[in-house]
Amino acid sequence: MESVASQSRSLNLAKSLNQAFGEAVHEAPLCVDLDGTLVRGDTLLECLLLLIKQQPACLFLLPLWLMRGKAHFKSEVAARVRFDAAVMPYRAELVDWLRGEAARGRRLVLASGANIRIVEAVATHLGFFSDTLASDETQNLTGERKAAALSARFGRFDYIGDAAVDLPVWRAAETAYLCVSSETHAQVFGQQITFARTFRDAPVSSLRLWLRALRLHQWVKNVLMFVPIVLAHEFLDVDRLWTLTLGFMAFNICASSVYVLNDLLDLAADRQHPRKSSRPFASGDLGLINGIAIWPVLVVSGFALALYASPAFAGVLCVYYALTLAYSFDLKRRALVDVFALASLYTLRIIAGAVAAAVALSPWLLGFSIFIFLSLAIVKRVAELYSVRERGIRDVAGRGYQIDDLAILEVLGVAAGYASVVVLALYVSAPESRMLYQHHQLLWLFAPLVLFWISRVWLITHRGEMHDDPIVFAMKDAPSRIVGLVAILVLEFAAL
Repeated sequence: MESVASQSRSLNLAKSLNQAFGEAVHEAPLCVDLDGTLVRGDTLLECLLLLIKQQPACLFLLPLWLMRGKAHFKSEVAARVRFDAAVMPYRAELVDWLRGEAARGRRLVLASGANIRIVEAVATHLGFFSDTLASDETQNLTGERKAAALSARFGRFDYIGDAAVDLPVWRAAETAYLCVSSETHAQVFGQQITFARTFRDAPVSSLRLWLRALRLHQWVKNVLMFVPIVLAHEFLDVDRLWTLTLGFMAFNICASSVYVLNDLLDLAADRQHPRKSSRPFASGDLGLINGIAIWPVLVVSGFALALYASPAFAGVLCVYYALTLAYSFDLKRRALVDVFALASLYTLRIIAGAVAAAVALSPWLLGFSIFIFLSLAIVKRVAELYSVRERGIRDVAGRGYQIDDLAILEVLGVAAGYASVVVLALYVSAPESRMLYQHHQLLWLFAPLVLFWISRVWLITHRGEMHDDPIVFAMKDAPSRIVGLVAILVLEFAAL
């Protein structure tokens, strides 16, 4: 009896242990989609943007690759880019859950329509997938083809997906899971498939995302276009002011297109930045396809408005855009060249304003602009270097600088800022100022004001407290606003 009871207890213990520790062995493999599911984005679009940035000439080969089928297209693109799986915007909640499933012994399979090179890179980076299934040069593994491939390899399987193309796979799966960014999609798919669990993103306002992506707050930089008409005392001329206003809006629209393009091309670098990683495209909150679609719309509408305002102004805008593209694709990675390019872009805003308003451009204003904007451009790089140093990194991602460059950059930046004050002082002493200002002596007050502001900007930068955009800093900084108000009052009284 004792022996029988002992055997019974042993059998029950074995059964319990099998249920507790061995259940995962008998579970169906958990197959996980990549694009839109594991990552908040599309790896094919990511690779396309990388290809355009790394090998722009390949842009002309894209139609030829596509003519040979989508699978071949994906393979050609993946073979030519340096894809970094470590910087992708993964769904943190899903990744944590998958790690837990893997830890208890469940078999995880990364099954995606993305090319095998991309899928294996992601699987290697995460480390908890035991198998992969992906598109190759001949087969595009999506929809019905993915469902058939998973059924053929595993027989029974569970599946996590995110889109309508996954419907055949969910239907073939033993258990279905859903990843969604909107409640609407969850309701639509829930009417067709019963999901064991749904992973939802936190709700984010689409309008808020687009306002951030277009960076409307950066439009304040383009107010520089009004400086020439103010200094020429022609700001009461309605016709000039109307044309300038149209040019201002055109410049704003084109500037937003630049910001969108820059964010699309700088995804990897932005994701490694403590603040830029939260940008809509870098974080995956806003789909890359949206940015790719809106960019040409902004460019065409901006230049159309510029041509309507003034053909000459449209020409200056073309120069600005060409320099911006050169900066985005190449110049930003070249030490010193990048800051001179940035200073030129700011100065071009003033030139554009003068052309749009049809007023003479003062060489004094041009000289002052070059020096002060060079100083502010260097502020941006120094601020980035301080931020990087705090994180224990020696190089800035996507830039040509090292931490050791801080000392020389600060010297160059301060020198450029003070040189702008020298140009300002020379202008006050020049005959031009006497002709435009009845009390031109008051303009001398500009010198200490600019000296104070430049010195304050660099002091804050040296402390590592500077926002990486000094223009945004000036908008938020109370002393900077006071300096600006006093400068306006000085200008008004000098003209009386």
